[in-house]
Amino acid sequence: MYAILHVSFIVEDVQRALRFYQDVLGLKINHQRPDLGYPGAWLDCGDQQIHLLELPNPDPVTGRPEHGGRDRHAAFAVETLDVLSASLEKAGVEFTRSKSGRQALFCRDPDGNALEFVEVP
Repeated sequence: MYAILHVSFIVEDVQRALRFYQDVLGLKINHQRPDLGYPGAWLDCGDQQIHLLELPNPDPVTGRPEHGGRDRHAAFAVETLDVLSASLEKAGVEFTRSKSGRQALFCRDPDGNALEFVEVP
């Protein structure tokens, strides 16, 4: 059996990333992160976590597909897309709806990491 425990995203500035993940998405910091020798943060996301790693990014952040569903991404369950889309709009974060017709949307964090949110009632 396999289960995802966390996903990690490389970020240029962990404080800027936290403003997105905390203020826009509403995630909470998990303070159990040890000193790993570089800045970062762990965020609780249901029973799993998102790890933000402030490290040099080996991947290009430009030239990526406009729609995050055509790029590598992590998918998250949300109760309602209406609340999330309102928060994204208020913060000026662009997003696209799923091309498959599912109740899902895609956006990117400030570092270009693609995120999918699927409405799961």
